[in-house]
Amino acid sequence: MGGFGLFGVVFKGRLNNTKQSIKNHITKVFEKIPIYGEKKVHQQLLEDGYKVSLNTVARYRQELGLKAVLAVKQVNTTISIKAHKKYSYKLRGLNISHSNHVWSTDITYVKIAGGMVYMAAIIDWHSEACHHTKYPTK
Repeated sequence: MGGFGLFGVVFKGRLNNTKQSIKNHITKVFEKIPIYGEKKVHQQLLEDGYKVSLNTVARYRQELGLKAVLAVKQVNTTISIKAHKKYSYKLRGLNISHSNHVWSTDITYVKIAGGMVYMAAIIDWHSEACHHTKYPTK
C-alpha cells in the first residue's frame, strides 16, 4: 500500500482494527455511563481485557469528541456586563524593577471541606509573593 510522492515513496497506513475496537468500546462505555472521566473509562477498559494506557484513552476520547457529563452544576462566579466600560492594560511596557512597585489583587473561588468560599489575595509583582490572603468566616 503505497505510492510515489514528490520526494519518494509514500506509505499509506492501514486501518488498525485494535484501535477501532478500543474506540468502539470507549463509545459503548460512554453511552452506558456518560459521567465517567478518562480514569474511570481506562479502568473499565482494563477490566474488560483491553491493554491501553491512560494517555491513549484520553487521546481517543478527544478524537471521538467525548466529554464526561458533569453531575455537578458549574458555579458561574463572573457575570460580565457588556455595557460596562473596558479599560486597556495600563502596565504594558512598564519596567517593574523593585518590590512595592506594582501590586495586584486576585479573588478566587476555592473548594473546601465545608463547601465553596471566596479567597482574596494581594500579590507583589516583582517578588511574586502573596503578601496577604483573606478567607471569609461564616
